[in-house]
Amino acid sequence: MKSRYFKLVLVAMLFGGTGFFSTGKASAATPTFQMPFPCGQVWEGQTRTNHSPLNAVDFNRSNDQGDTVVASSSGTVVKVKDLGSSSYGKYIVIDHGGGWTTLYAHLNSFSISSGQKVSQGQKIGTVGATGNVTGAHLHFEQLYNGSPQKIKFNGSQITYYGSKNYTSKNSCTSEGVKGTVHTDSGAPLNIRSGPGTNYNVVGSVSDGATVTISCQKRGETVTGKYGTSNLWNYIGDGYISDTYVYTGSDGQVAPTCSE
Repeated sequence: MKSRYFKLVLVAMLFGGTGFFSTGKASAATPTFQMPFPCGQVWEGQTRTNHSPLNAVDFNRSNDQGDTVVASSSGTVVKVKDLGSSSYGKYIVIDHGGGWTTLYAHLNSFSISSGQKVSQGQKIGTVGATGNVTGAHLHFEQLYNGSPQKIKFNGSQITYYGSKNYTSKNSCTSEGVKGTVHTDSGAPLNIRSGPGTNYNVVGSVSDGATVTISCQKRGETVTGKYGTSNLWNYIGDGYISDTYVYTGSDGQVAPTCSE
């Protein structure tokens, strides 16, 4: 009996187990979560010691009511619920497998339904002020086996505790972001050498044309078909005002131009 006991101990040591026998189940890898917003958008994330739950983050930016919220990682929607003026208000829970889920709260609207499979970066709803809140923002949680974890995006933990600006890398691709040009008059839109109307005209793009936005830059504030903004979209030959381009999302949707 003694020799058999030592053999079992040796087997356990060789296979690195804490017990003599393995269950045969490998631990699931943590999903590579990204920010719950389209590529390139900049949001202020706030964490605080009196937040409930403690590891949640609230995201804000100017005029964010109705802005697009996307899936932080691919998975299956397991809850789409409206609690009215209490608690989370309108919220969504996505199951990413391996015990991991994400929660998106205080939404203004839903774009998906329970049981639906979603891909990373897919629109699931819009930012709102539903539930027990005083203003529009997105309340976001990452949970493991139902327990809220300290949040990581692209493998890096966010700041605890305080506020910091973060740039979304969700579904960013080298191909850029597609948009459609719409002008008020139907006339072609001038392409400029820089982010403003004082820069040289280097070409034009037709009303209704599809363009690829490789990056965006802040410049002159102008008013166009889609409101007022100082964002300018680089489309390969030069810049056009973001106020004439429909992408399906307000604000910055592509990385900031480096030049």
